[in-house]
Amino acid sequence: MNKFKLIASITALLLSSQSFSAGRDYISIVGSSTVYPFATVVAERFGKSTSFKTPKIESTGTGGGMKLFCKGLGVKTADITNASRRIKASEFKMCQDNGVTDVVEVLIGYDGIVIANGIKSHTFSLTRKDLFLALAKEIPTDKEGELITNPNQTWDQVRADLPQVKIEVLGPPPTSGTRDAFVELAMEGGCKKFAWIKATKSENKAKYKSICHTIREDGAYIEAGENDNLIIQKLQRNPDALGIFGFSFLDQNADLVKGATVDGATPEFDTIASGDYPVSRPLYFYVKKAHVGKIPGMAEFLKEFTSAKAMGDEGYLTDKGLIPLDEDKFNAVGSDVKTLKSLIL
Repeated sequence: MNKFKLIASITALLLSSQSFSAGRDYISIVGSSTVYPFATVVAERFGKSTSFKTPKIESTGTGGGMKLFCKGLGVKTADITNASRRIKASEFKMCQDNGVTDVVEVLIGYDGIVIANGIKSHTFSLTRKDLFLALAKEIPTDKEGELITNPNQTWDQVRADLPQVKIEVLGPPPTSGTRDAFVELAMEGGCKKFAWIKATKSENKAKYKSICHTIREDGAYIEAGENDNLIIQKLQRNPDALGIFGFSFLDQNADLVKGATVDGATPEFDTIASGDYPVSRPLYFYVKKAHVGKIPGMAEFLKEFTSAKAMGDEGYLTDKGLIPLDEDKFNAVGSDVKTLKSLIL
């Protein structure tokens, strides 16, 4: 650690010790809208079954949560942030630079990202290539190396046997971990089906990422905020629109929306758990080790969340759509939480 980082860390620790003296008697949680319903269930049970107050949870999106979490230490900052992707190296550095030097990573399970529409609407069988050709800002022509502004306005222009309806997809904003994961797993997954684009990755990674990760901005993709329940409500009012959100929201609203198949796989508990459904990702939360023992209930909340009765094979979170970890990973997570193992990137 260089001299300036050392000074920054010491300053942060001094400020945090002063901040803790002000006191806060509840756990503050921010972050992912996808992890939000799981964390809320645990928080409510924790509040009812212990002498501690129910943790307060804000759905800020993964990126927004990381910014709040990494601001520093003390009662004016969040204790935990939920994330629907792993913490980025740049976010980890931001934490370190602001004195949040000991972060505990907790993998809680898996989730699928679904592309869904109203239960009475068209049935979609999509591929990742279809999703790329429908939502990318630029798409390739038949001429190798050539890109054009995406001209596709209806789904049947993407592939002739898809419904002849306007491409209108309601999805999360750039601050969302769901957006990050969708772009990486679905968009890039379809983009690299084009051999010359795939080859670009080793030659010019920045160009490759720009082609595969840039979503069109002409109205076909509509940023619908961090509230996945709001997307589901909008799908009821617009039978031609599709929405992007976590499997748990599909699972909990199966009477209102249905998921499209992706590369032949239906978004279901078993296909996500087996890896057959291609658009799936791990879910996490991150903890400030320095806050454990300072904020009432932190250690007890971590124990509850990572218990078999919560996130185990038959835990109450599976009833909410969480895809559980296998036995080895579950035991490893429990051990890391018990020892408050600090993350190293």
